[in-house]
Amino acid sequence: MNKTGFERGEVNGIRVHVMPTTRFKTFAVSLYMGTPLAEDTVTPTALIPFILRRGTAKYPETTQFREALENMYGAGFGFDVYKKGDYQMVQFRMDTINDSFVSADESLLKQSISFLGDAVTNPVLENNAFREKYVTAERENVRKRLESVVNDKIRYAAERCIQEMCKDEPYRLNALGQLSDLDQLNGANVYERYQQWLENSTMDLYVVGDTTLDEVLELVSSQFARKTNTLHAYKISIPRSAGAEVKHIVEKMEISQGKLNMGLRTPITYGDNRYASAWVANGILGGFPHSKLFTNVREKESLAYYVGSRFDPYKGITTIQSGIEIQNFDKALNIIKEQLAILQAGEISESEISQTKAMIRNDLLESRDSAYQMIGYDFNGRFADKDRPVEQLLSEVESVTKEQIQTAASVLTLDTIYFLTTEQKEA
Repeated sequence: MNKTGFERGEVNGIRVHVMPTTRFKTFAVSLYMGTPLAEDTVTPTALIPFILRRGTAKYPETTQFREALENMYGAGFGFDVYKKGDYQMVQFRMDTINDSFVSADESLLKQSISFLGDAVTNPVLENNAFREKYVTAERENVRKRLESVVNDKIRYAAERCIQEMCKDEPYRLNALGQLSDLDQLNGANVYERYQQWLENSTMDLYVVGDTTLDEVLELVSSQFARKTNTLHAYKISIPRSAGAEVKHIVEKMEISQGKLNMGLRTPITYGDNRYASAWVANGILGGFPHSKLFTNVREKESLAYYVGSRFDPYKGITTIQSGIEIQNFDKALNIIKEQLAILQAGEISESEISQTKAMIRNDLLESRDSAYQMIGYDFNGRFADKDRPVEQLLSEVESVTKEQIQTAASVLTLDTIYFLTTEQKEA
C-alpha cells in the first residue's frame, strides 16, 4: 500500500483504486469518466448520464431502476457533469451499506458494482439507439439547467468572463453543453456518441470500504463491458500566458446589481512544486473571509455585496468575482487591482499567513473524514499526474514562506475584465 492509502490496479482499460478500511459503515464507489472538451461533442456527452439514469437493459423502466436501488437497502446513485482543466468529466457515485450491517443474500458491494457497470455499459436500447422518450425528457432537463444559468447572475457573470477570457480554448465551454445543439440530439446520434465516449474515456473507478483490491478487480472485470482494454491517460495542457493587452468586456442586462469579474493567468498548476504557495497566495488574496479583498473591498470600503477569488490549479487561472453598485465600478476595480498589487509587493502580515494556513489545514484534515472527499483528493493527483498525499501537502503548506507567497502572487497576470451592468434607460 502506498502513502495515499489506495491500492491500484487495471482491468478492461479502467484504472482501479481501492482503499480497504473498516472506518465507514458504507461502501463508497465513484467512477470518473473524462474526455477532452470539444464543441461538437460537449452537448451529447453531457446528455448521456441523464439518459443512463433512466434505465438499463436489465431494468428498462425508470421505476424498476429505482426499485433495484431500494432493494439494495436504499443504495444511493447519482452523477455530476463538470469540467476539470480542458476535460469534460462525468462522475458516477454509489453509496451502499456495508455487508456486515445487513443480512443480504448476495454481497452488496457486488450488487453495487454490477448495478453501476450495467448503468454505464449496458443501457436500455430500442432499434439500436437510446429510447427516444428518455432522450426527449432528459434533453429538456439539460435545457432547463442551461437556461437557469442566465437567471443566476452570479453564475452567469462568472461563466461569461471565462468565455471571453478563453475564447479560442476548450475551457470556454459549459460542461453541460450548448443550448443551440440540444434540438439536434436524438436517440440515434446520442447513442453513437455514447459508444465513442465509452470506448475512449479515461476511466478511474474508486472503492472505499471493507474490501480488497483483488475482489474489486474481479467484480469490475465481470461487470463492466467495454470493447477496449486500452488505458487512456489525461494530457495536461500547458497554461497560457495573458494577452498583451487586458480585455475589457461590458455586457448589459436588466439587473439591479453590477457584477465585476476578472480573469488572471498563472503558470502554476496542481503538478507544480509551487502549488502550495499559490494556494496560500489565493487564500490571502480572496479565498477566505479574512482575505485582502473581503477585508478591504467589502468591509472597509463597503464597495461589494460579495467579493472573492478562486484558483483553478488544473487550468492555471485565477478568477475574482464581486457584486457591486453599478456606479462604483471604477472605484471597486481600482481597489481590487490595488489589493493584488499589494500582495505582489509582499505586503503580507503574519496574521494573514497564519490564518490562511489554518483554514487550508482545516480543509485538508476534514477531507480525511469523508470517503468521497478522500476519493476526490486522490483523483486530483491522478488527473494531474502528481502524487501528493494529504500529509505531504499539509507539510508543504505549513512550510510556505512569505517570500514564496509573494513569488507565487507575482506571476498572476490580469487577462480579462468583465462587467455585467444595467441597460441604459432613456429619460
